[in-house]
Amino acid sequence: MVEEACQPAGLVESDAGAVRRLRAAIGQGRHWYLALLEAVGAWQTDEECLEGRLYRYLIDGEAFDFLLLAERLTETVRDLVPEAERVALLFNSKAPVEVSDDEMKGLLGEARYRQMLNYFYGITAEEALILAVQEEVRKDERSIVIKSFDTADESFKRIYDQPRAELLKMFRRERGERTSRSLKLAEMREFTYWLFKYRLRHAEKARVASDMKKSLARLKKFPGKSGSPGLDQLLGV
Repeated sequence: MVEEACQPAGLVESDAGAVRRLRAAIGQGRHWYLALLEAVGAWQTDEECLEGRLYRYLIDGEAFDFLLLAERLTETVRDLVPEAERVALLFNSKAPVEVSDDEMKGLLGEARYRQMLNYFYGITAEEALILAVQEEVRKDERSIVIKSFDTADESFKRIYDQPRAELLKMFRRERGERTSRSLKLAEMREFTYWLFKYRLRHAEKARVASDMKKSLARLKKFPGKSGSPGLDQLLGV
């Protein structure tokens, strides 16, 4: 995977205002994490280019990458945020203060909160499912004398009934693309979300429920990795 190059553009006024209010709120004594949640709720841009890096916050118009926007916003107030708390948030999804479900919805807004849940189920949990099945494939591989599995390809066949290469072709065909280039980082998240929706469309309900159970069990092995602070506790992972 490679990062996607892009051309920078200036902030729209609503987002520039969110950044200004974030700094002002912290400077006036508001806890930085609560001020951050308010800034995230006020943010309007779905993606932007900053210093040559593409930040795609909203995937497929539905799944919101909270930590990516948190990284971008806290970078603007690093002088006001304890670095250890910032690192814990960005790398371990560990919020510095507890925020209830209702409080988070109030700070983010209902729509943004739902988008954050979409990211959890459609990307974080889907990635966990793939990892869990890859572990099953490796276990099966160790139990036979002749090792014949391509772990990644076999795991995709078990989950989606299709090899990864075919699924990627389908994904790009739906987007009107014909290229065979390597996946960029932002595109990888889009592909994962597409896989999630593909699985829901094609799998039986019992299988979908079983896959979710397997995914959450895998996430429980690594608490704090929901990709959305607060969701670990709310979702029991």
